[in-house]
Amino acid sequence: MKKKIKKIKAAILIIGNEILSGRTQDKNIAFISNWLNSKCGISVSEVRIIPDDEKIIVKNILTLSKKFNYVFTTGGIGPTHDDITAQSISRAFKVKYEFHEEAYAILENYYGKKKFNDGRKKMAKMPRGSKLIYNPSSAAPGFMIKNVLSLPGVPSILNSMIENCKKYLVKGLKVHSKTISLYTVESNISKQLGLIQKKYKKYVDIGSYPFFRLGKIGVAVVTRSSSMNKLKRVNKELISLVKQKKIQILKI
Repeated sequence: MKKKIKKIKAAILIIGNEILSGRTQDKNIAFISNWLNSKCGISVSEVRIIPDDEKIIVKNILTLSKKFNYVFTTGGIGPTHDDITAQSISRAFKVKYEFHEEAYAILENYYGKKKFNDGRKKMAKMPRGSKLIYNPSSAAPGFMIKNVLSLPGVPSILNSMIENCKKYLVKGLKVHSKTISLYTVESNISKQLGLIQKKYKKYVDIGSYPFFRLGKIGVAVVTRSSSMNKLKRVNKELISLVKQKKIQILKI
């Protein structure tokens, strides 16, 4: 069993001109972030969206892989000419970009020898030494090399593969969260929230997020911590503050 470490941080690198152009809306950031936090105790600390450009991919892979425990990439591992993520990561880590024997066999079996064309063969090429992330939807595997995990950009396929990443990850402590929705404005509680945050800054993160609902302005106060006891203590103080100010609670 892998040892749990308190703070494990990850970055997400979204690769694709179609995201930057607005042609395709990204759905992977929220999904990966939620999965990492809820299932693995890993927090996402940075997200970047970059084009299908080898130099830019190489630069970002090197920077993020040094800065974080894990880097998740999405996009650019398909069969077309502009799918250059695998070869770019090979260049970043200075390893050979080549056919992965098992990946090749998986894809050849899936498509059949007659339909296993050059484009499909390309999906079996990845950095030397890669570990496979199996794909139950469309066969073409993702891969992991060093601390970088590369997944496809199609959300439905990525979603089906994500559990197969778990065996490669060292888990951190799960982060618990609590939301209190109030009918008030942020400025009415900002000073007090700041004082409570300062008091518990080592243990609890507090965020306030305005909303407009049923014709009323409100604030969702979200607290997050790996310590359930500290989280309960902070929320007790928040409820006390709300009652003192006679603020209407929409939802606890």
